[in-house]
Amino acid sequence: MNLATARHHIQATLERMRASYLQPVFNEWAILAVPAKSGGVVAYSGPRPDEFRRKLPEDAEPLRAITAGKKFTEGDIEFVPDAADTHYDAFMKIGAASYLVLNHTVKTMNEIRADAKWLKAQAVLFELSEKFREDPLAA
Repeated sequence: MNLATARHHIQATLERMRASYLQPVFNEWAILAVPAKSGGVVAYSGPRPDEFRRKLPEDAEPLRAITAGKKFTEGDIEFVPDAADTHYDAFMKIGAASYLVLNHTVKTMNEIRADAKWLKAQAVLFELSEKFREDPLAA
């Protein structure tokens, strides 16, 4: 999958999740590449474009802690239940060296999951993970 197609799938998924949940589930997302090309940020959408890259190491810390030592394949998702404020709530491996980070800049995953509508929104997110499992983002 190329970057333009990946961005389209991500944006469409987040809109479908919003429709299922009746409010934004994640209001910020970014595609990150390892090794870091252009600061590691390949694409970004959200409310804080000016500070996202600067706060990346700090905001990614809870994800780094929960994923340390684990192996992931394309399409795998990991959630951080209590990542507060601008710390990332989830990530998905979308390519050999590419990751999608997802965030709600106000709510934690525990707060999002407390609403029963999360189950429908979660199913939409898993559809996206299957797209990347079948056709990963090309580096």
